[in-house]
Amino acid sequence: MTSRKKVLLKVIILGDSGVGKTSLMNQYAIKTFSNQYKATIGADFLTKEVMVDDRVVVLQIWDTAGQERFQSVNVTYYRGADCCVLVFDVTAPDTFKSLDSWMDHFLIEGYPRHPEDFPFVVLGNKIDLENRQVTTKRAQAWCQSKNNIPYFETSAKDATNLEQAFQTIVHNALKQASQGTDVELYHDFPEPIVFGENDESKSSAKRCSC
Repeated sequence: MTSRKKVLLKVIILGDSGVGKTSLMNQYAIKTFSNQYKATIGADFLTKEVMVDDRVVVLQIWDTAGQERFQSVNVTYYRGADCCVLVFDVTAPDTFKSLDSWMDHFLIEGYPRHPEDFPFVVLGNKIDLENRQVTTKRAQAWCQSKNNIPYFETSAKDATNLEQAFQTIVHNALKQASQGTDVELYHDFPEPIVFGENDESKSSAKRCSC
């Protein structure tokens, strides 16, 4: 059995309820989208392997509940994050106004090693909808005022700009992780077992209903 070095990175997605955090994660990690809204309770995560400079990166993407009543529970998932993705809905101005509080909440509760340099990425989601309320210029101005946070406009429905956004997320997470000791290298990480067509493996998607 062959083995490969793998780097484990933890990315956490924050934002108000209904902005599309779960849909973004599902579209990027497992290429699925559903129009049916179901609020996340506690947190979920999915993993996806990507290649970066001949290294296998295992991206652990955490999707947290946006409702205020779950915030005290969700802070436990903030610890050890290598990048934080802030999401708002371009059709809902209040979700954009909430970015400041989500950013502050993460920095206070997540205890990042270098809070002044911790990598954030902002996603303005649902650009496939027509009733846009938050302009690109306004979003870019906010990101520039926060130490030039990378900004992408996305659609979880048709995957617009998702690959580009997550390339930046992975790059910035790797840079952050390299500053400390949180990068986990698995020198003897076995190749995955390939199941038959009738077998189902859900090892890549785990659920936590806390």
